[in-house]
Amino acid sequence: MSSEIVAGIVLAILLVTGACFDILSRRLPNWLCLTTAVAGLCAAAVLHGAGGLGSAALHGAAALIVGMVLFRFGVIGGGDAKFYAAVAVWFAASLAPRLLLSVSLSGLILFLVWFTYRRLTGRKIVRAATDDADRFPYGIAIAAGGLLAWVGV
Repeated sequence: MSSEIVAGIVLAILLVTGACFDILSRRLPNWLCLTTAVAGLCAAAVLHGAGGLGSAALHGAAALIVGMVLFRFGVIGGGDAKFYAAVAVWFAASLAPRLLLSVSLSGLILFLVWFTYRRLTGRKIVRAATDDADRFPYGIAIAAGGLLAWVGV
């Protein structure tokens, strides 16, 4: 089995784990974000050498900085920012637009499904959710978008 296939399987397991955590608890644990980032750095080094490692680290750092700014202004959750940055490490900086577009489109589709479900069940959409069940689980979109970006869709 090639290194790229093994890396893809590891990434898929980490992404599905993140999606499950977000569905069940609306949390993306720090250990999962760290594990995802470290595994991504290892994959970049094995698959692309030192240059690929540097590019992946740059992408992850840039994503974390932007994510923390968005978190500071309440646009996204802290776990979402860290998880996206950890997933970004799996992609060279040149693939940042692909990952961002994949995650954004996945988020849009997820939001439409979530919004429709909430309307059909009579639950209101609230800006400042106090109940975890009312919080939008964006980790699912990060996971779906990460998988789509990995396979090149």
